[in-house]
Amino acid sequence: MSEYWVMSDQPEAFYLPAGDDVYEPTRATESPWDSAAQHGGPPTALLAHVIDATVGPGMRLARVSVDFLGPIPRRPARVEVTPLRPGRQVRLTEAHLVVDGRAAVTARAWHIATGPTPPVETERVPPPPIPQAPDEWESLLGMPDWGYGQAIEWRFIRGGREPLGFAEVWTRVRIPLIAGRKITGLDRTLIVADAANGLSATLPIKEWLSIPPTMTTTLLRHPEGEWVHLDCRTHLADDGLGATHATVSDPGGRLGDVSQPLLIRRR
Repeated sequence: MSEYWVMSDQPEAFYLPAGDDVYEPTRATESPWDSAAQHGGPPTALLAHVIDATVGPGMRLARVSVDFLGPIPRRPARVEVTPLRPGRQVRLTEAHLVVDGRAAVTARAWHIATGPTPPVETERVPPPPIPQAPDEWESLLGMPDWGYGQAIEWRFIRGGREPLGFAEVWTRVRIPLIAGRKITGLDRTLIVADAANGLSATLPIKEWLSIPPTMTTTLLRHPEGEWVHLDCRTHLADDGLGATHATVSDPGGRLGDVSQPLLIRRR
């Protein structure tokens, strides 16, 4: 059965521009673990969005790797961008989300120049259809209401109510990433990508931590439309580590992949 969130008093966006490359996070960024912290999805999307704006036409973001250097305070943050490898064919750019003078998140993004269509076409296989919205909704994985969870519509094909080690869900972000700017397909994809480990949790998340210190998203093409599909699976090792992999799609077919190593600990 599918399920989704209904949000009252919905914020204008995940972030409010505050001038001089500073962004103020709203309640929509709220982590399920700490109301004073941000979920990793919105900062990931914000850094990629700002990096993407520095790259000229004819290049497309192909991969972004994000390192979470600790809990991300839900306070105003400045985004600092540095080109590391300028180029006309490939370009590497780094960005930092700086809160209270400390880098809380670091992202590195590779852009690759687009070119002529290759002589071989990869078949697009669409994911399962988007389920109908149910008449009632339940808490995501049994968690109480929290900003990030409510800012996204979740329609599950598998999983969503209890830890299973896998989940398949269609998502639709309800609000813009940045107030006053139209949300893009890239924004939508990266806002939800970091949710893969929580969606496919193997242990009760009220009792166990499943923390990804880093995440990598590789994109085959530019996302299209409002809906993003995640097919997630988490595996655990016997020494307190884990790994999550997710295939990301839109209604037209596969978009790319998400990879997250995990710290697994009892709370």
